[in-house]
Amino acid sequence: MELYRIVLERFADRLYAPGFSGRWNYDGEFVIYAGSNRSLCSLENMVHKMGQGVLGSRFMMMVLELPDDLLQTTISLHQLPTDWKLASSYSLTQPLGSAWYEAAETPLLKVPSAVVPTEHNYVINARHPDFTKIKIKAREPFTYDYRFVEMDLKLKKSK
Repeated sequence: MELYRIVLERFADRLYAPGFSGRWNYDGEFVIYAGSNRSLCSLENMVHKMGQGVLGSRFMMMVLELPDDLLQTTISLHQLPTDWKLASSYSLTQPLGSAWYEAAETPLLKVPSAVVPTEHNYVINARHPDFTKIKIKAREPFTYDYRFVEMDLKLKKSK
């Protein structure tokens, strides 16, 4: 199985989990977010970076290779309340991801994307013993279309 992750070029040398909180984890839980395809990664990255004036930066698409038999836990849409996608609803999703992280039964948590709910992101537990089975298969230069870069810069100026 392949997963994808977009990072600034200077961070593309290794898989790094900083321990910052996110939609599916609390501070101090060392996870890495990845997408099931390149385009979803692009959208997810844009959602978090738009308006900061950084979409013109030098990014890399990391292609991660995982064994097909690597165990995963899945959280499906029907398990979530209707407003789970809101930024104010992290309090609904973080406990689910944290329980998975603490149980440490599987290295992967498959979750719906808040951007495209019928597609999936993966949360990778960097402290799980099977984390070492996840390899960086390739690093590909990634640039956003100039129209997104221009929109990002305009949004930053308008703040």
